[in-house]
Amino acid sequence: MINEIDKSSLYDVTALTSLEKLEPVRIRPGMYIGSTGLKGLHHCIWEILDNAIDEISNGYGDTATIILNKDKSVTIKDNGRGIPTGIHPIKKKSGVEMVFTELHTGSKFDNSVYKTSGGLHGVGASVVNALSNWLEVTVRQDGHIYRQRFEMAYDKSLKREMPGTPVTSLKIVGKTKETGTEVTFMPDKDVFSTIEFKFDIIDERLQELAFQNKGIKLKFIDNRKEEVLEKVYHSERGLLDFIDYLNESKTVLHSEAILFEGEREVNNIKLYGEVCVQFTDSTTDYIASYVNNIPTTESGTHETGFKTGMTRAFKEWAKKLNLIKEKDKEFEGDDLREGMTAIIRIKLTNPIFEGQTKTKLGNNEAYAMMNDLAYTKFSEWIEDNKDIASSIINNALDAAARREKIKKINDAEKKKIGKGTAPLAGKIAVCTLKNTSFSEFIVVEGDSAGGSAKQARDRRFQTIMPSKGKIMNTEKQKLENVLSSEELKIFNTAIGTGVLDNYKEKDLKYNKIIILSDADVDGYHIRTLWMTYIYRYMRSLISNGHLYIALPPLYKVYKQSKSKETVKYAYSDEELEKVKKEVGKGCLIQRYKGLGEMNPDQLWETTLNPETRTLQKITIEDASKAEKMVSLLMGDIVEPRKNYMYKYAEF
Repeated sequence: MINEIDKSSLYDVTALTSLEKLEPVRIRPGMYIGSTGLKGLHHCIWEILDNAIDEISNGYGDTATIILNKDKSVTIKDNGRGIPTGIHPIKKKSGVEMVFTELHTGSKFDNSVYKTSGGLHGVGASVVNALSNWLEVTVRQDGHIYRQRFEMAYDKSLKREMPGTPVTSLKIVGKTKETGTEVTFMPDKDVFSTIEFKFDIIDERLQELAFQNKGIKLKFIDNRKEEVLEKVYHSERGLLDFIDYLNESKTVLHSEAILFEGEREVNNIKLYGEVCVQFTDSTTDYIASYVNNIPTTESGTHETGFKTGMTRAFKEWAKKLNLIKEKDKEFEGDDLREGMTAIIRIKLTNPIFEGQTKTKLGNNEAYAMMNDLAYTKFSEWIEDNKDIASSIINNALDAAARREKIKKINDAEKKKIGKGTAPLAGKIAVCTLKNTSFSEFIVVEGDSAGGSAKQARDRRFQTIMPSKGKIMNTEKQKLENVLSSEELKIFNTAIGTGVLDNYKEKDLKYNKIIILSDADVDGYHIRTLWMTYIYRYMRSLISNGHLYIALPPLYKVYKQSKSKETVKYAYSDEELEKVKKEVGKGCLIQRYKGLGEMNPDQLWETTLNPETRTLQKITIEDASKAEKMVSLLMGDIVEPRKNYMYKYAEF
């Protein structure tokens, strides 16, 4: 046994690890692209695409293209100026090699080159190179075509394999009259859990970018199948087209959206802001915010400044219009924003983001600018549109009254419930483990399946809530109706976080919230209803990775022999054929019509046992898409939903 002195002697200079060149990216990819799942995989495309959009946004070129290739690589090209190909006087390397092999190399540090940019300030291109099996860059510039290739290859100076190593020099391979940059890369399957790019994810992002950058052309070509898919994205009205797209399935309260823009200079930083707002009859608000074309899903100072300035303008005009008296209780910002859809985009030099993947803006200058811009422009709009503004203010006052009423209901419920689990007795089967890191809350469709699940579960960490059937469609209900629903009250009490602005992550009692329903149309509907409620009222459960869908099997495939019984489960029609071959000739097939057909042992083995079950994690990859889909599938307007069904349903 080594004593303490012996242990300390093991720590000397030889124990220190020195990571060279792009190795830090390979060791901690999540620090640079967020994850190594689907989100991180597509983030690699966004990093290269952002560079192309930066060229176009700053006046160089007008078209960017994404091509998915048959070999699973992806190509992103633009018709901008092209990455500098000259040799750096100090580094003695070409600009192309520096950009793709050195972290924090790029022209985005110098505001004379880019006024605003969305890329990772010289990190993006080299990060993509580090996480690729190979990468090839082609630059069209000064009449020449230049090309260079990088791979995971042996580095002679470091005497080991290094990511993103140049395997060719930058060579002239042809002549051209065109300009621009073309990057093709093959994501490394040893880094990513999947290297299959999703058409829908890229499609939504390009649509969003086209709305934000009116006039530019974006192309998407998918060459992976025999029938090549091509799509072009272009918007002449910009944010006005975007808000029509988001509100397609909602009833708007005023036909003309509020649109304004402005420039300010704060602390020697130039900022440009553009805002589009439209009020609907929805009970919740939705804000899509962007900085230099990057979605800021965790908001930031620009969004906070917008809210403050808007609320200040409407409060002042509420008094001017005699809608509230000096002594009356005012509405709050949340009340005013009920039913609001807003798109906020800001461009600025030197943005400060919280976190490498840029989901939250931190610049105080952005707060000051958006606060002033929103206050000034909303004040002007209200003066010219007093009738619509009065309607919005009256809605805010109604929302404030409802909020007070709901607060009283909640306070009464808290007094009634107290802090114990006694009120939940007989309604849910609570687990014994108090460590929230491991505990799971499972909503099970139907009393019959709920009874089986209670017997099948591991009572140490699994809590079961039998759901009586379909909860209300919360997308179509007023807030007070939602909060008075008995079943949702049980769920809210058990989860512990509260809803909407009262949501507190620290009070969450379970690490995983799992929805378990039949694998049929009714089961899918039940899932959708629960996801709609959680998306609207507890969205952080999704964004923080706590919501899951359990996937029960569709088939049991079994064969009895003299010595043993072979049993396997298939979770889809495609998997059934594979499982039948594994079990062998003479196998029998049972098609499960619902969870109630499974005995507790089968339910545990297939759906509840962490070792053998399959869970689908629900994420908000694209907030605007999620917002639109919830409204489209669950809202009051039928036509967009019918069009969607005709487009995607298999009849």
